[in-house]
Amino acid sequence: MALHTRDGGLVMPNAWDGLSALMLADAGFEAIATSSAALATTLGRSDGRHEVTRGEHLEHARLLGRLTGLPVNGDFEDGYGDTPEDIAATVEAAVESGLAGIGIEDTSGDPEQPIRDFDEAVARVRSAVDAAKGRIVVTGRTDNFLQGRPDLDDTIRRLTAFAEAGADVLYAPFPPDLDALVAIVTAVAPTPVNVLISPADTVLTVAELRKAGVKRISVGPALYAHAMEALDRAIKALVAGDLASATTGISFERIGELLARGTN
Repeated sequence: MALHTRDGGLVMPNAWDGLSALMLADAGFEAIATSSAALATTLGRSDGRHEVTRGEHLEHARLLGRLTGLPVNGDFEDGYGDTPEDIAATVEAAVESGLAGIGIEDTSGDPEQPIRDFDEAVARVRSAVDAAKGRIVVTGRTDNFLQGRPDLDDTIRRLTAFAEAGADVLYAPFPPDLDALVAIVTAVAPTPVNVLISPADTVLTVAELRKAGVKRISVGPALYAHAMEALDRAIKALVAGDLASATTGISFERIGELLARGTN
């Protein structure tokens, strides 16, 4: 939690496999996170539809932590369960797995009604906090903006309630603009706020986000998507017969060096 409350907070990038985690650790990042979207995609599944199990995500998070020795925040969707008791069990399992943080969303996995009712969402965060007992950083997250509900007032209402329930960090991915982001940060202060890359309308710098009061910056599946874009270019080069362009990239010597540094 100290990383969130210090001046400047932290940038917490999201890894998707062992090598990406080791690369982030080698670059000097002090903490990393899983990405539920990237993990689901690597398994050939959809994110936010209960297609990845709690056990699979825990195993993935343990791998990242074991290899890097860094604190790992679990991007655990809606907590992998229908009831507050299920959420408590997920938090307990995360603590036992050595995770440093866990995120609980107000999503439902139901495309017809993707956001849970207010009271249910708050009860689930409260259950996570009660189960955590201060042993793991709990992030309360509302996905209003991601799910096509551009209601800033309701977003602030939910985040404020999550803070009152004891959430350590608050998170609403992609507020529409900087003014909305500042409104969120101001309304929930002094609880730290996480931002996914930036507001929806423009990508700001780390310095600009810190000036707005943001304490934690994550990138979700963006690094994974960046890597897949490079792969897409390489595949197109291969189809065109350009072997040289298709086969450039990180050397296996470098990969070996990174693997040797792992704490596995």
